Amino acid sequence: MFDLTGMTALVTGASGGIGSAVARALAANGARLALSGSNPAKLRAFREELNAACPPREAEDHVEITCNLSDAIQVEELVPAALDTFGKLDILVNNAGITRDNLAMRMKDEEWDEVIRINLEAAFRLMRAASRPMMKARFGRIISVTSIVGTTGNPGQMNYAAAKAGLTGMSKSLAAELAARGVTVNCVAPGFIRTAMTDALADAQKAKLNERIPMGRMGEGDEIGAAVAYLASREAGYVTGQTLHVNGGMAMI
Repeated sequence: MFDLTGMTALVTGASGGIGSAVARALAANGARLALSGSNPAKLRAFREELNAACPPREAEDHVEITCNLSDAIQVEELVPAALDTFGKLDILVNNAGITRDNLAMRMKDEEWDEVIRINLEAAFRLMRAASRPMMKARFGRIISVTSIVGTTGNPGQMNYAAAKAGLTGMSKSLAAELAARGVTVNCVAPGFIRTAMTDALADAQKAKLNERIPMGRMGEGDEIGAAVAYLASREAGYVTGQTLHVNGGMAMI
């Protein structure tokens, strides 16, 4: 699809449904990856799978870096760890995220704080850390996986929608700051994507979801991976401050 040979990438939430699809897409196009997540065993198993299926074309194996994104100290150490391993960082993908759904009147402070800390604050810290080496190299791709609900809102997800909308605004601001240095900053906003969680839904529930989507189906992780791979590529060098909506027409922004 796109040639990412020689490029290095840090992907958070890399062993999850969308995260693993993003990692596979980048690796399949030649990038060498630092895979980050909070579950060491799951992360290690995915790294071994990726090394076997999509080994880097011009370098050593992909690596894993365990990180708890709710811990600011660990977050601050993540980009330096990737730089120590690779010697450079070309691509940062902020993919990790959590949900703590509740109606606004019932939402606990902890449910708000945890979602904002992991989905928004950790991304800010990683973007800040990656900006300096990318500016120095005069090349970089920062991509954040947001959500359709960051644009449309969703009942019971005030915290999640706020974090995802915040990611979009944050990315636009950083895009304006870094554009002159050859660093692009963009977002990919998935709609309903088929995952293990949605596979567990009853057929009637799936049908009801699909009725809201003009294409009549949920998206696949690979379709999000393809969007990220495009924005990470050299071909997307004139695209910055944008959000690529991948939602089957559910919200035509």
